Amino acid sequence: MRKIIDSHIHIRDWADGTFLTYFDEYKEKENISALNICSIPLATTSVLNNIMLGFYKLANESAYAHAGVEFIEIPIDNMPKDMDAVTQYKELMEIGFDGIKMLEGKPSEHKRIGKNLNCDFLNSLYREIEKDGTHLLMHSNDPDEFWDVDRAPDWAIERGWAYLDGTYASYEEIKRQTIKILEDHPNIKMTLAHFFFLSKNPELLEELFQKYPNLCVDLTPGGEMYVEFYNRYDYYKEFFNKYSNRLIFGTDRCYPNEQSFSNWVFDVVVTFLDTDKVKKGYDDRELKGLGLAQDKKDKILFGNFENRVGKAPKKINKEKFKAYIKKYSFVLTDAEKENLKPFIEKYL
Repeated sequence: MRKIIDSHIHIRDWADGTFLTYFDEYKEKENISALNICSIPLATTSVLNNIMLGFYKLANESAYAHAGVEFIEIPIDNMPKDMDAVTQYKELMEIGFDGIKMLEGKPSEHKRIGKNLNCDFLNSLYREIEKDGTHLLMHSNDPDEFWDVDRAPDWAIERGWAYLDGTYASYEEIKRQTIKILEDHPNIKMTLAHFFFLSKNPELLEELFQKYPNLCVDLTPGGEMYVEFYNRYDYYKEFFNKYSNRLIFGTDRCYPNEQSFSNWVFDVVVTFLDTDKVKKGYDDRELKGLGLAQDKKDKILFGNFENRVGKAPKKINKEKFKAYIKKYSFVLTDAEKENLKPFIEKYL
């Protein structure tokens, strides 16, 4: 087995309930050691996603999981007092989750909560995360072309990820709010997903790395990232070598989805790190790999994640998990509650 941790994968919805075994094929085919399953807060019901992640950890002891905060009421000024962000965070940590995942910086979700990333509700969460040294994985922003009618790709428009009508925060504004989190909480152990969508401006990322010792980015595609890596090949080869302790491997693989596409993504990213071969990548562009030395690859493929999250996943506290399900069951539909019954009987 090759020591690789895929730090960023998802269970999107219940589908047919086979999420407990869906990733087994992936681990076996790619011969990798561990996965980190991340909640998709807001875009799905965070409570249901957290519950699925909890059961996944119970069924797969090598699995890490990052849970998300539930926004019971939107606007969030009306959140019940015993369900504020800090209370939820503490509950999730007591259950045995390994970190927190935030999607609140994605423009569509940023618009839904109607608050900026530095509001009191979220700032209280960052304070606790920084104090505890908990790992925060945050999706913040999207590719800058999603705001441009002439450059937004058709697939992004079809998925509702084109921000063209003036009702969304701008790319620059979300970037500013995210950097403000770092300014206010300089020791927070944060990983910004998808290279913080800065592949066209890595010089800013270098500045942030210099200022904030616990900041990392992950390498989950965005295919636009890898095109930019190729366009500035010599610069990025030096960048990856210099900052190999700030980069974390992930694929964004999602259940349910076609395994074949996910396997292709894994191959593109790992080959890019592993060898200097030229192969077809995103947009059918040829991409030349960096061919990093083994010690650099080991940091990116597993070491940096373990240093931030732990060399082994936390165990689920079943009593705390049952209490969480009971407390937040009012968020679930009747059908979702029915789906949960056999899992509760088997694992709790």
